[in-house]
Amino acid sequence: MAKGFKGQRGMGMPGGGNMMQQLKKLQEQMEQAQAELAAATVTATVGGGAVKVTMTGDQVCKAIEIDPDLLKDADAEMLQDMILSGVNMALDQSRQLAADKMGPLAGGLPF
Repeated sequence: MAKGFKGQRGMGMPGGGNMMQQLKKLQEQMEQAQAELAAATVTATVGGGAVKVTMTGDQVCKAIEIDPDLLKDADAEMLQDMILSGVNMALDQSRQLAADKMGPLAGGLPF
């Protein structure tokens, strides 16, 4: 065993138990934030509202709505571009929501 090694209980530092309590509290906060992100949604619209994409804060696509009037005049390539654009916009919004929610917690890590 290495000289001066005191085991992992206190991690060799005074107040190591306090650090473990802080980490446990941070883990609980992160789990709560992740649950809130899974329940939160963002919606991106493109084409003046012709295509709407709804996504959760944890980047799960929940719905894609296409205005039926768009299908009368739209060609496949235009529709594909609009859906792709809407999904990417919704992903960006979802990622920003996650960064806003989780960022402050990452700043609280005791390292």
